[in-house]
Amino acid sequence: MSTDSVMVPAPPIPAGLSEVERVVDVFLAPSKTFADILRRATCWLPILLLILSTVASGLVIDRQVGFERVYENQLQLSPKMAERMEQIPPEQKTTAVARTILSYKIFTYGAAGTVLIILALYSLVLWASFNFGLGAQTSFAQVFAVSVYAALPYLVQVLLIAITLTFGDNAENFDLRNPVGTNLAYYLPDVAPVLKGLFMSLDLIKLWSVVLQVIGMAIIAKKTLTQSAVIVGIFWVIGVIFTVVGAIFS
Repeated sequence: MSTDSVMVPAPPIPAGLSEVERVVDVFLAPSKTFADILRRATCWLPILLLILSTVASGLVIDRQVGFERVYENQLQLSPKMAERMEQIPPEQKTTAVARTILSYKIFTYGAAGTVLIILALYSLVLWASFNFGLGAQTSFAQVFAVSVYAALPYLVQVLLIAITLTFGDNAENFDLRNPVGTNLAYYLPDVAPVLKGLFMSLDLIKLWSVVLQVIGMAIIAKKTLTQSAVIVGIFWVIGVIFTVVGAIFS
């Protein structure tokens, strides 16, 4: 029997794990973290870490790049946006630019709120798909906890942003939508929009998170890795399509 057709064994954890141990094990032994969610579906520490990391990311970007520079960079990367700004009457342009810069700042500092809402909606869809599609008996709280823990690799992205902006000299090329070189689109900024969206989706951090989601759902749903990968993979492909379409229109 092939390894991808058997259920992922849930390691025995007699005493259970603390929240700190869960976070550490996501990176070292993820099956232990996800097995412990069957015992207690809590995820307050990873939520706190995601919030703190987005605030820290905002502070680094604000200090090392400046949101005025972020706006100018995005203007250069988006001809359609530049065209729209040129069509604004001069007496209104200053206000429009200020509002755009403020929106970038709010988006960056408040990214955790957006991420958590998306994770909640994503977890609801996964919960329904596994329970009604595969006959699993998971709770929404369990699926949401898996999704939040599976998102922790994005802490590595925040660390990389801090390192590259602090010790590098790339403020003039900083792209808020694709801030670090964990995908091919970062190194090929002039590639066609379709390929750019595809390359951005094939991001190492994103793929790491998807793999964790597959493992976690297999454990809490008591299904095989193959079954979990099919369900999670379908929604990942849908996400890729949205990213490609977004790249085309931007």
